[in-house]
Formats: sequence, C-alpha cells, structure tokens
Amino acid sequence: MRRVPPVPAGLIDVHTHAIAPRLPDLAGHAGRWPWVQRYAEDRARILLDGAVYREVDDRCWSAARRLRDMNAEGVAAQVVSPTPITLCHSESADGAAVLAAAQNDFLAELVDAAPGRLFALGAVPLQDPERAVAELVRCVQELGFLGVEIGTRIGDVELADPVLDPFFDAAAELRAFVLVHPVDVTLDPRLAALGVGFGLGMPMETAIAGAGLVTGRSRRPGVRLCLAHGGGALPGVLPRLDRGETLTGRQGRRSPSARARDLWCDSLTYDVDSLALAVTRFGSEHVLLGTDYPFAVRETPAGAVLAGVDAALRSAIGRDNALSLIESLEKGAQPWGTSSASA
Repeated sequence: MRRVPPVPAGLIDVHTHAIAPRLPDLAGHAGRWPWVQRYAEDRARILLDGAVYREVDDRCWSAARRLRDMNAEGVAAQVVSPTPITLCHSESADGAAVLAAAQNDFLAELVDAAPGRLFALGAVPLQDPERAVAELVRCVQELGFLGVEIGTRIGDVELADPVLDPFFDAAAELRAFVLVHPVDVTLDPRLAALGVGFGLGMPMETAIAGAGLVTGRSRRPGVRLCLAHGGGALPGVLPRLDRGETLTGRQGRRSPSARARDLWCDSLTYDVDSLALAVTRFGSEHVLLGTDYPFAVRETPAGAVLAGVDAALRSAIGRDNALSLIESLEKGAQPWGTSSASA
C-alpha cells in the first residue's frame, strides 16, 4: 500500500510541470530529443533540434522554490508531471524508455523533498506498451507516484487503439491516475501558421483524443483518465458526437455524453462558463483544479476561475475531489499481477 503523508489545508493542483536541469544524452538514439542547457543557477533553456524551445527557471526543478509559490497562493499540494515536450511518444522506444526512467528518477527526488506537498505523475514509453507497463508499475509501486502523464496520441496511434489496451489494463489494475496532455509539436501546422496553436490547437487535439475514447468500442472500466485543459473542446462537441452515433446506427450502446462521465478533467479553462460546461459534461466530482504551473500560460493565482462558482463546487474542485482521489489511490493497487480482473 502506498503511504501518503497528510495533505495540509488548502488547494490541490493536479496539473503542474517540472523538468530536470539535466536530461540524458540520447544522441545515440534516432529521433528528436529535448535537451536542457543550464546557463545560470536558476535559469535554463529547453532545446529541440538545436533551437530554443522554451526558457525555464528553477521552479521546474527546485522544491523549495515551488513551495514558496504554493504558500503564497494557498496551494497545499501540487501533482507534478513531466513537461509534455519530453514525452517523445513519436520517437524510438529505446530512447524514450531511457528518457522516461531518468525523468521519473528526478521526479521521485523532487517529491521526496516535500512529503505531503508534492506528488508525481511519471513518464512512460507508450510507443512500446510492454515497456510502458513496466515503467508504470515502477512509478506506482516502487516510486510511489499517483500515476503517469501521457500524450493525446502515440505517433500515429490514437489512445483508443487496441494496441494500447495492455497499458490501460495495467493502469486500471494499479488504480493509477493518467493525465492526458497534448504536445504542441504534434499539432496541425495550419494552427501554428495562424498563431492559434495554444488557443485552438491544443484544445482540439485533446478533443480528438477524447472523442476516440468515448465513441467506438468500450474499454475496460476503471481507468482514471483525466483530460487536461478542461477536456479541451470535447465538452462543446459531445452533443454532436451523440447525434453522430445515432446517424451511424450505433445508438444502442452508451452515448458519448454518458461515457464522458467516466473521464476526469482539470479546471484550466480561464473562464467560469467553460468550467461550468465541463462540470456538466464530466460531473462535479470529476473536475480537479489545474493551473499549468510554472509556465506562462498558468492560471494566476491558482484557482482564480473558482471565484465564479458556488462554495460547494469551489471546495470540490479546489481540494475535495483531488484529496479523495489521492486517498483512494493510496488504498488501491495490489502488488502487480495479483488482480484477477480482465480486459
């Protein structure tokens, strides 16, 4: 059983990111790999293809720096996940496995520096489901993580593809939390040319992944999948997906809107009306506070959007739902392989 220290009073932010100030050298593996160039004690650059992808600072790797910010904004705990550019689901499995393991070792050190305040979601080389399962097991049962973060697609493979069933079956058995986060370098180039990659591309990418999960064949129940950014554009298109099921003659099973309530989302919508729609679609018990700390797109202060909702919902999203999730994950998984559950 995972042992979770008591979480102090305050907000619980399930969508924050980190990156180690040094990543492994993957030059021997084919693919595009991120690299961190640290040029000051508290500053670094993430490089991709030799160009600067993003400037970052020590909020990405310093527990003490994060805790100062958290204390200033009333955040009791953060769930820290990899910076999405480092997921590398389109690159070689060998390199991705090395990168995931290194990141998970770093995240373990980060959260160990602040028990009860920092929790982690690891990385997995999902282009190789067998290796992904092994790293997921290590994350949850050896490192004590709550789960993992994955992208919205694995190269050209959608999350709904049966090839990924072994991973999702393992996540269900382990009661792991899985954050689904888009990666900006995989977006439609049209959107970057229009300058709307962040504003439109990432929500649409999440919506496509989510649509695949709530239509078509059913997957094993019990997987705790959380769509970042309020579920992206999925909440707005669910009625059309329902109608599409009717038009294609598949209306005899649970509708996409009904199946969407098996998913979770975070609150990062920047807008109370959009948050209200997410609550309607996913259910008030399946929406969690998320801010995208520490990047420029983050909600500031944490939970600002919750000022526009009633006190009960503010408490549920800001803390109670996440705390219940953390406590249930603590009780959750048996040692890997002992469950009799089937796909």
